[in-house]
Amino acid sequence: MEWVVFVLVAATAIGTALGLVIRPNPLHGALFLVANLFCVAVLYLMLRAEFLALAQVIIYAGAIMVLFIFAIMLLVPGRAEAGPDPLARARRLALPLAAAFGLAVVLVAGRTRGAALDAPPGGVGAIGRLLFTDYLFPFEVTSLLLLAALVGALTLAKRRAGA
Repeated sequence: MEWVVFVLVAATAIGTALGLVIRPNPLHGALFLVANLFCVAVLYLMLRAEFLALAQVIIYAGAIMVLFIFAIMLLVPGRAEAGPDPLARARRLALPLAAAFGLAVVLVAGRTRGAALDAPPGGVGAIGRLLFTDYLFPFEVTSLLLLAALVGALTLAKRRAGA
């Protein structure tokens, strides 16, 4: 069963990577990259690297991709898509498929709830404790640097649009 999931996730990862490279629209490319990052997170979960999977989803697919999409929307203005929606049928299927996927995740999570009773010494708890005690200052400095980069990008985009 595990190899079937691996083959499906690997094929999806390859397909989304190809979509990222082939699509000329940068916004579509960014969305393909988000899907690819989720596939990599599933592969991390299959390797029992839960922290890496969560970090992949939260940091890369969540925060950084939001910044990418935000930058694309700012730097490529006026590229609104027009015309009939070629994916109208697929969009109607998206909600039921997402509900079925969510149900599958809940069933698998309920089945494996008591599987990890012994927490490894280098697990998420230990990393979190170190991150918010010994390494709190570098963590906060990194967040301020990211904020400064975002403000700088907005300032440059505003000057370019106004000039």
